[in-house]
Amino acid sequence: MATLQCRVVSAREELYSGEISMLIATGSEGEIGVLPGHTPLITLLKPGAMRLQKANGEEEVIYVSGGVLEVQPKMVTILADTAMRAHNLDESKIVEARRKAEQMLVNQSDTLQTNAALASLAESVAQLQTIRKYQNRS
Repeated sequence: MATLQCRVVSAREELYSGEISMLIATGSEGEIGVLPGHTPLITLLKPGAMRLQKANGEEEVIYVSGGVLEVQPKMVTILADTAMRAHNLDESKIVEARRKAEQMLVNQSDTLQTNAALASLAESVAQLQTIRKYQNRS
């Protein structure tokens, strides 16, 4: 089976380094799948689940809040703003963050507050979707 090297790095830590047979992530233009031999590219990532199919067939789901995906002939690098393994996401904290973001939208008084609330809401929704994708695979 053909594989390529993959590194997933956030500002805080390296989450994954090893061989993969496939990667699926949400790029700026939609969902993207990367297989060995993929054409080189660089794209921005949107918040959401990223699925890594490891060389041994296991799958790992990682939440990324955004970042950059770079594909080279034998290497995929993900530089994430923040990233966390799906099984480490805390659903109750995310639901509370979503509630607070929705409340901020109701009480917003300027554009800056609105933008912060919308960003927080989008991140919490993406995290909840990641949890649901992870739970459906377990």
